[in-house]
Amino acid sequence: MKAIVLSKYGLPEEVLRIQEIELPQPKEKEVLVKIIATSINDYDWSMVRGKPYLYRLMYGFTKPKNKILGMELSGIIEKVGSGVSKFKVGDEVYGDISNFGFGTFAEYISVPEKELLPKPKTLSFEEVVAIPHAATLAFQALQDLGKIKTGQKVLINGGGGGVGTIGAQLAKTNDCHVTGVDSKAKLSKMRALGFDEVIDYTTTDFTQNGEQYDLILDCKSTKLPKSYLKALKKNGTYVTIGGHIKSLLSIFIWSKLKPKSLGKNLKILSLIPNKDLESITQFMLKNGFKFQIDGPYSFDKIPGMIQYFGRGLHQGKIVIKIGSE
Repeated sequence: MKAIVLSKYGLPEEVLRIQEIELPQPKEKEVLVKIIATSINDYDWSMVRGKPYLYRLMYGFTKPKNKILGMELSGIIEKVGSGVSKFKVGDEVYGDISNFGFGTFAEYISVPEKELLPKPKTLSFEEVVAIPHAATLAFQALQDLGKIKTGQKVLINGGGGGVGTIGAQLAKTNDCHVTGVDSKAKLSKMRALGFDEVIDYTTTDFTQNGEQYDLILDCKSTKLPKSYLKALKKNGTYVTIGGHIKSLLSIFIWSKLKPKSLGKNLKILSLIPNKDLESITQFMLKNGFKFQIDGPYSFDKIPGMIQYFGRGLHQGKIVIKIGSE
């Protein structure tokens, strides 16, 4: 089978190559999946480069332990191992496999059956693969940590990406007033998706323009706590899902030492992959969520699309089509 293989850290288009590798076989309670579609995530951008260097401590200091990246898939069960009870050959599935590992930048993968869910028949393979990682991030950030309430004033920094486009729609189901921050090229699509206001981050710093919000979802923290506190109303909550190490570390320290009298909260989300994914997917379908897909692109475009993601040019979720149905 074909796979995109990483042999050393570096820029995606320089270190990722298509190679023929051996077809995996499912072990006990594993299923072999023919991958129809996958997606690009921040993990892929970070692991290809080995930056921030914390990734090298986790995934290989001098060279990557994970030769095949990719953490989301939609596909068809090709073969089942012994003890499998959840699926049969021919079933259509989807999910985030990061609890198990990585490896969806390939034509096939063998994974534990517990990492996958049945694909809703009303969604295409390309649509459903855009859900697992982005939706669980958005729902866990806004609902679980942010405790979103009806009618709040919400801001999403990075509103034009996969998490932001889902987060905005979740906030609108709560009748919130939603402001989105991203680059100028993304603002028109963000308005069409339902953002009430949009901000071009290259011309306006949302932490310095005098506006305050009940709830902030930040897809890329780059500032120190005092900036985010300034943008929060009293009793407001800021939730970050990632960003620069210096910023995240300072937010973590502040959250442990904060004065109770301040009445503002800064939180860092530690994602639980696939948590409530089935109910989240059904909620999105019931409420008519739009799937903001950038693509689908062909398998050979993966290195370039990871670079494209790293430059922040993607509008919605980058989806890669790998196999045929």
